[in-house]
Amino acid sequence: MWKRLHSFAGSLRDFGGCTRHNNGASSSCQNPGGGDLDLGQRASRVNKGGPTMPFQAVRLYIQDHHVVMDNGIVQVTLSKPAGIVTGIRYDGIDNLLEVLNRETNRGYWDLHWNPPGGKGIFDVISGTRFRVVVENDDQVELSFTRMWDSSLEGKYIPLNIDKRFILLRGSSGFYSYAIYEHLQEWPGFDIGETRITFKLRKDKFQYMAIADNRQRLMPLPDDRLPRRCQALAYPEAVMLVNPKLPELAGEVDDKYQYSCENKDNQVHGWICFKPPVGFWQITPSDEFRTAGPLKQNLTSHVGPTTLAMFHSSHYAGKELVLSISPGEPWKKVFGPVFIYLNSASNGEDPLFLWEDAKVQMMAEVQSWPYSFPASEDFQKSEQRGNVCGRLLVKDRNTSDDYILANGAYVGLAPPGDVGSWQTECKDYQFWTRADENGYFSIKNIRTGDYNLYAWVPGFLGDYRWDAIVNIISGCDMDMGDLVYEPPRDGPTLWEIGIPDRSAAEFYIPGPDPKFMNNLYANHPDRFRQYGLWGRYTDLYPDTDLVYTVGLSDYRKDWFFAQVVRRKDNDTHVGTTWQIKFELDKVDRNSSYKLRVAIASATLAELQVRVNDANAQRPLFTSGLIGRDNAIARHGIHGLYRLYNVNIPGARLVEGENTIFLTQPRCTSPFQGLMYDYIRLEGPPFSGSSNEASSSFK
Repeated sequence: MWKRLHSFAGSLRDFGGCTRHNNGASSSCQNPGGGDLDLGQRASRVNKGGPTMPFQAVRLYIQDHHVVMDNGIVQVTLSKPAGIVTGIRYDGIDNLLEVLNRETNRGYWDLHWNPPGGKGIFDVISGTRFRVVVENDDQVELSFTRMWDSSLEGKYIPLNIDKRFILLRGSSGFYSYAIYEHLQEWPGFDIGETRITFKLRKDKFQYMAIADNRQRLMPLPDDRLPRRCQALAYPEAVMLVNPKLPELAGEVDDKYQYSCENKDNQVHGWICFKPPVGFWQITPSDEFRTAGPLKQNLTSHVGPTTLAMFHSSHYAGKELVLSISPGEPWKKVFGPVFIYLNSASNGEDPLFLWEDAKVQMMAEVQSWPYSFPASEDFQKSEQRGNVCGRLLVKDRNTSDDYILANGAYVGLAPPGDVGSWQTECKDYQFWTRADENGYFSIKNIRTGDYNLYAWVPGFLGDYRWDAIVNIISGCDMDMGDLVYEPPRDGPTLWEIGIPDRSAAEFYIPGPDPKFMNNLYANHPDRFRQYGLWGRYTDLYPDTDLVYTVGLSDYRKDWFFAQVVRRKDNDTHVGTTWQIKFELDKVDRNSSYKLRVAIASATLAELQVRVNDANAQRPLFTSGLIGRDNAIARHGIHGLYRLYNVNIPGARLVEGENTIFLTQPRCTSPFQGLMYDYIRLEGPPFSGSSNEASSSFK
C-alpha cells in the first residue's frame, strides 16, 4: 500500500482562498461552499474524497543551536542562526542527508561570486540572525538572514540575504525560497552561480531519476576517488575503473551528462530501495530562473547530490554572469522550490516513486503562485496579471498568407534588444508555448515592465513586440494578433538543418567504446556521451567535411559540431568545411544572402569564404565568439547567434560553387561551433507579394 501524501500546501489553493496571518495568531481557509473547512474536510479534499486523515499540527522546537520543524510526516532540523539544513527525518529514517558530512555540508544555499575584476569566491550562505515569521498549527515559516555593511566589504557579497523555510500541515516535504537585495549605495559584484544543494546518504540513495528515459543506478562518490577511477580531459569526467558495483566498470561519469533545459527541469531526485523512499527537488515555476526556457542547468549527480539551480553561467559563459554595478539597486526572490518526500510499502516497486513525484510536480505547478509564503516580496496570484494573444508568421517565401505560429515559444522578459532574453539574468521571465493555432496565454505575471519576445521552431530569428508591456495587478491583457516576419531577402536556394536552436538533428556518432555511459546507449540524447569531439578526427583523419547540396543528407553527412582535428603529436588544427552547390543562373549585379544560425560557440571564430579557400581575407568573420563549452559538456546547444552574410553575385558562378566555413581557433580540443541551420537565399524578391487578409482567423 502506498504511503503517499501529496503536498497539503498545493491542494489548499485548489479549493479556495487561504489567508494566513504572519503574527502566528490565526489561520483561516475559506470553504467555497461557505464557512471554514475543518481539518477532516481539508484532508478529504486533499485525498480526493478518500477517508478523513487527521493531520498532525505543525510544531516548532527552538534549541540552543538548532531549530526543528515537525508536522508528523517530516521533521526538518536547521542550524541556528546559520539556516543550514542539517537533518531531514522521514518514514523511519533518522536523517536522509549524509550523516558522514559536517553539518555545514548537507543542505545549504550557496553562491559563487566575485568583486569586479576580483577572484571568484564560493560562499555557503550562513545566516547571522534567526526569527520565526509564521508559527501556527497549519504553518511554520522561518527566516535566516545575513545583512551586509561596509565592514564586510571583500569578505561577503554585498547583499542582504533572507533565506526562508516553510513546513505546512499535511505536507510530505518542505519549501525554501530566498530574497536577495542590493542597496544603491553598496559596491558592485558579479554572480556566476546560486543554488540550493542537498547531499544525501550514499548508503541509501543510489538510484537517480531526471526523466522517464534518464534514470539509472549511479556510481558511489567513492568510485570517483583516484584509486577507483581514471581522470579524463577535465575534472568533472572520470572513467570508473574499480567501482564498488562491478557492472559499472568501464563507464564514464560526468555530472554534465545529466544537465537539463529549464523547461524540462521540474522534478528530479533519488530513490532509496531499502526502505523504498524518494527524495525529490520540484521547481514549480521558471520565473525566477535566469535566461529563459532553453537555459541548461545541472540537476542531480553522483554524491548523491541534488540541486535547485536558480542562476548559472553554464552553457553560456561570461555573457550570463549576473553583474550588479555600484549604485544599482536590485532585489529578487528565488523560489520557492519544494523538497518532496515519498515512500512505498515493502513489496511495492520503488520505481513508482518517480511516477508519484511527477504527479506531485504537476500539483505544485497548478498551485503556482503559492498563497502561503509570508514575504511581501513574493507576489500572490491576485497581485499579478495575465497576457494572451496570437502569434502569426509572415514569410513570403513560404506563403503569401499568414502562417500559424504552431508551438512558438512566447515570453515576457525585461525590456531589451531582440533576443536579449537568453542572456537576461537579473529579473523575472514568464514563458509559454503557443498552441497549434498560434494562440498563447501567459498567466500570473509579476507586476512591472516587459517586452514580449518569441521564437518559432522552423523559422529563423527572434521576435520582439516593440511596445513596453506594463503589467499591473489584476490586469488581463489581450494583445490580439501579432505578426513575426522572420529574416528573409529572397527565395531559398538551399538549406541545411532545421531552425530550432539545436544541433541535435545533425550526425551524432556513436561514442568511442572506451568512453561509454550506458544510460545513453540507443538513447535519443546521443550527444550526451563523453568524448564525441574526438570522433571527428576518427571520421575525418586527413581532410575535412564536404557537403554537397542535393546529394548529402545533413542527418548523416553533417557532423554535429565543427571541432578541431587532432594531429598525431596531440596538437590540433582548425578545420574548414565545404558546402558545394550548383547554380544554373547567377545575377552578378545582385546580392545573395547566406544565413548562418549558430547553436553554440566555444572560443571559436566563423570565417566565410566563397569559391576561394585561400583568400587572404574572408568575406565574413564573426571574430572570437562564445564560451558555451557545450562541446565538452554534452549540451547540443549554448547561446543562439544568427549571422547574415551578403554574398555579391560577382563572387558566384554558373555551375558548381563552394562556400568554405573555417573555424581556425585550435588551442583546445573543445573549441568549435555547433550549427543550428544554414540557408542560402537568392537575390531579393522583385515586386510586391499579395498581402495576407487581415481577417485571417
